[in-house]
Amino acid sequence: MTILVTGATGRVGRHLVDQLIQRNARVRVLTRDPARANFPGAVEVARGDLLDIDALRTAFEGVRTLFLLNAVSGDEFTQALVALNIAREAGVERVVYLSVFDADRAVNVPHFAVKYGAERMLDQMGFGATVLRPTYFIDNEVMVKDVIVQHGVYPMPIGSRGVAMVDARDIAEVAAIELIRRDTAPGKLPGETINVVGPDLLTGAGVAALWSEVLGRPVHYAGDDPSGFEQNMAGLMPRWMAYEMRLMAERYVSDGMVPNPGDRERLVEMLGRPLHSYRELATRLASA
Repeated sequence: MTILVTGATGRVGRHLVDQLIQRNARVRVLTRDPARANFPGAVEVARGDLLDIDALRTAFEGVRTLFLLNAVSGDEFTQALVALNIAREAGVERVVYLSVFDADRAVNVPHFAVKYGAERMLDQMGFGATVLRPTYFIDNEVMVKDVIVQHGVYPMPIGSRGVAMVDARDIAEVAAIELIRRDTAPGKLPGETINVVGPDLLTGAGVAALWSEVLGRPVHYAGDDPSGFEQNMAGLMPRWMAYEMRLMAERYVSDGMVPNPGDRERLVEMLGRPLHSYRELATRLASA
């Protein structure tokens, strides 16, 4: 049977498709623009999006297992509700859902609340689902690389509690493992939640110090003020989204994203290798 992957052209999705192909899975992706998708020939490509009912119904034909990723958007919750309803209509019971760390606690952050709502829907509708709850993506740092390298400032207000940033490659490989496990099981498996975290607990000052080492010159932390972060983001994205990013940053400062005991060890055991580190990315960006 086929695994349907949504969000396949994003940072996690592309790695996930590669991982599934390596595991000889039959993969179908849902994308708005198949001409630009550029996937290997073995991948089936379905045109459409998560609000296109007819396209979704077509995409779910012959599918047993779903990877559901809803990008942050104004209609994110509607996308999740529609996709899961159409999945159930098509008889799909096996799901891996990409949520977010502490989705059930940080409900004042809109996309955290949305993802927690989708988690509850998975449970109430009786899906056999693995909920992946990743922390802040290490890969997001590409957006602030120029500020760090050119101005010697680390601008992300992540505070001093600690954020166990995670690499998108690790998220994708864990997702692939869970998709294959569910897809090949003789029946629907019980639901479970996995915190997908990185190997290091990073603080704002600590990340600045790490960049100082990598670059060989001082990098300073800009501080814990989410209001300044919101103003900077407003020039790069819609105003509502910049405000949402501020609310998320406030959670980093107040609570951090601190793994539970055993989270890291569970991931290392699943992957059979160490987790990718922040230093890897910083070294790669600096050399580039």
